[in-house]
Amino acid sequence: MRIHQPIVDASAVRQEDLAWSAALGYYRTVQGPAVCGEDPTRSAQALATARGRRRREASVTMLTSPIPLGRPSFLDALRCVELDRLDADVTVLGVPFTTPHDLASSRAPASAAPAALREQSRRYTGQTCHHDFDLGGPLFGGRRIRLVDAGDVYAVPGRYADNAQRAVAALEAVVQRGGLPVVLGGDRAAAAPLVRVLAARGPVGFVHLGAELDWRDEVEGVLDAAPSTMRRAAELAGVTAMMQVGLRGSGNARPADVEDARRGGSVLVRAEEVHEAGVSAVLRRLPSAPCYVLCVDAAALDPAVAPGVETPAFGGLTYFEVTNLLRGIAARDPVAGLALTGVVPDRDLHDMTSLLGARLILTLIGALAHAGRLGTTDGARAVTAGGIRPAVPKTRVVATAGARQ
Repeated sequence: MRIHQPIVDASAVRQEDLAWSAALGYYRTVQGPAVCGEDPTRSAQALATARGRRRREASVTMLTSPIPLGRPSFLDALRCVELDRLDADVTVLGVPFTTPHDLASSRAPASAAPAALREQSRRYTGQTCHHDFDLGGPLFGGRRIRLVDAGDVYAVPGRYADNAQRAVAALEAVVQRGGLPVVLGGDRAAAAPLVRVLAARGPVGFVHLGAELDWRDEVEGVLDAAPSTMRRAAELAGVTAMMQVGLRGSGNARPADVEDARRGGSVLVRAEEVHEAGVSAVLRRLPSAPCYVLCVDAAALDPAVAPGVETPAFGGLTYFEVTNLLRGIAARDPVAGLALTGVVPDRDLHDMTSLLGARLILTLIGALAHAGRLGTTDGARAVTAGGIRPAVPKTRVVATAGARQ
């Protein structure tokens, strides 16, 4: 696994310049030899054409975009840009862009969420070995958890089908080598490739926490947008159980969609039912499955807790209702993957929703660690970064994720 260092390699920059020059030279050769007084517009057009060709070639082969230098990784974990060399217990992967269904969703208001979640996760760096009162012990249970951030799925504007296939391919590589996949959305459709990949490996249950039903067959002819996420998941042969918690208000569901969801076997739990009956009663209704894929949409929570969402809906779940649901599922059965979706940083208040999203991810990781389902007990007290470490000079101090006291 290649690790990004916060140092700009001048030779690499020079190689990039040479690549552009070579591409420009190729087009000059095709169009005719350069002469004194060559039209600069023609040169600029040739350079733009060369760049476009390189970007098209890259879009075919690239699966992920590395986190830009100067931007944090999730929990300050090490960064991986070669998925075929992953070696981790938990791999974080951003899926900022999905398939839009209208002009508003084409603006991708939640696309900035992965960066915001990474930024806010830094507040918890160094606390993984501290006592956590929500979990009744150290946040990660005193276990060694190798955490890696694989960046974001590479996306090309307008090529929605290709982008979706690239997300599936990236997650397949993560699932094969990187332990528990944690997807940073993006809107609710960011959970779709995760469910697709995990359902292809065996029977799974899909538990979605959100306000919307998302059982539309299509919206304006689009089949894979956020309002169709749950229906597309239910159509997968590997999804043998489904539960939706936190439903409320009037959203994208029509009466026929609700009936389809019930006939499809999805257990529908309104937010009011959680308030009245409690989390324990909801967990008793959880259909059995060998393992579960979880998706927490930020809109599942009440706007008083999570204001930074696309469409706030009053009467949402509380922080402890969501965390107790995550803890209850983690203690009961294995969790194959998690997606955190629906955060819209531009609509957030003091980064509260992004901070909440980062905390919920850490809560699930911690609950799995406390249940003995994640990490190892080899004497390490905190989460560490996974993967292949580069040689580090003795004079340099390297802080792994969560290692500060």
